[in-house]
Amino acid sequence: MFIVRWILGRIILMLNFIFAPKKRQRPQDEQSKIDAETQLLALYEYKACPFCVKVRREMRRQGLNIARLDAKQDNHKEALVSQGGKAKVPCLRIEENGETRWMYESSDIINYLDKRFA
Repeated sequence: MFIVRWILGRIILMLNFIFAPKKRQRPQDEQSKIDAETQLLALYEYKACPFCVKVRREMRRQGLNIARLDAKQDNHKEALVSQGGKAKVPCLRIEENGETRWMYESSDIINYLDKRFA
């Protein structure tokens, strides 16, 4: 089963590379403001996870520079479980008003990014 998942993961990454969406272009001052807002966001992900790819494609489409953390690394996985409560990806960590929220579903994450940045 590991081999099948590995092969499918590589196919997903290759297709994502070939058919990458066009990055949104904004005026420099507007992009700077959005970059400042995205400093409070972090995406916990696995590189070949199809749902993570879906979120990354939307981030690219919107031109968002959100920190991407590999949840397979021990320190990121530990933070995801201890602070977020689940070892599930994709997960968007949102820091607002001194509080931290954890958003787990790819569709919810995309809707949040659309409402906040589109």
